[in-house]
Formats: sequence, structure tokens, C-alpha cells
Amino acid sequence: MNSANKSRVAIAISMVVLLLIDQISKVYIKTSMTINEAVHVFGDWFQIRFIENFGAAYGFELGGDYGKMALSVIRIILTILLFYYINTLIKKGAPKKVIFGFVLILSGALGNLIDSVFYGVIFSESTFTDVATYVGFNGGGYSTFLHGAVVDMLYFPIIDTTLPEWLPFKGGERYVFFSPIFNVADTYVSVGFIYMILFCRKYYK
Repeated sequence: MNSANKSRVAIAISMVVLLLIDQISKVYIKTSMTINEAVHVFGDWFQIRFIENFGAAYGFELGGDYGKMALSVIRIILTILLFYYINTLIKKGAPKKVIFGFVLILSGALGNLIDSVFYGVIFSESTFTDVATYVGFNGGGYSTFLHGAVVDMLYFPIIDTTLPEWLPFKGGERYVFFSPIFNVADTYVSVGFIYMILFCRKYYK
């Protein structure tokens, strides 16, 4: 086996492990918690809080069924392009650290793509009172193919306070520092981008 094929095998194994971690965490949360249910891990500043995101990062959405389908299709196209680019990097003999950064990003993209494409079909609806169940591909899902919601659960409201009344415009309002709720796949993408910026800039120069 040549070095390029060895790299492909190593990448495939790495991606399988990363995807398993992401999907196991999502399936567990989806099938054991109701919407907005929270478990406090370290006080109030680190919580496991279950929400579903029908859009992209930070809740960005394209309205309606067609908008959701468009987001899923965009995810598929970007994932295919990332596969192609990583394969190109392998052929060019790019440094392993560069390939590793893109593998993290690709694993995150794939993790959320699985939710978007399949979860609406294979799970019943999660509500504020009912926990979802796995229904397979025999009907009974909460949505249709390409219309699933991404499962988010990691929440770090490091500062959660009420602003002083004397502050102009925002006085008396609740303020939460770092309010996004995200998942393991999002972490892969964010860490991958930061890693590329910090350690792989010389390659692209």
C-alpha cells in the first residue's frame, strides 16, 4: 500500500471515530431528553441543554420547507467539495497537519449533514413534554428526507446576569455571555478552522 492510500485509510478511520462520538451523543440526547431540558454539569456555566436547530450555525434559516431543503443541499455540496479537496491534498503530498485540519472540518460537516438529511425520517418528534423515539424508515418520523433538525446540546452561559438599570438602552435586560448552544460536530468545525489559522498558514503562503 502506497503512502497516499495509507493516508486515506487513516483519514477514514479518524472520521469514523469522530462521527461515532458526534452521533452517539446526539442520539442519546434526542432519545432521552425533552426540548429545553437541561442537566447542569458544572454549576450554571456548563449545561447539557437539548434544543433542535432547523437552520445553519447560530440559528440562521432560509424560510419554509424549500429553504430547509436548500440548506441541506448546500451542506451536501460543501461536503462533497471538502472530500474532493482533501483527496487533492493527499495526492499533492500536503503536510499531515494541513490534512488533519480539513478532516476535522469535514467530520463536523458530515455530522450535522446526517442530522439534516435523516433525523426527520428516523425519529419521532421531540417536544417540551415528550422524548423522541427511533422509528426507522417505516414512517412516523417528525419530518421528511432533507428536512431534519440538527441536535444541539452544549451550552456555556459563563455569565448570566441582569444589566444595571442605569445602563442606556440595555439597562434591566438579561445578559448572557456566550449564549449559543452547539454540538460536538460544531466543535470539530470550529477547532478545525482555528487550528488551520494557527498552525497551517505557512502552507497556504
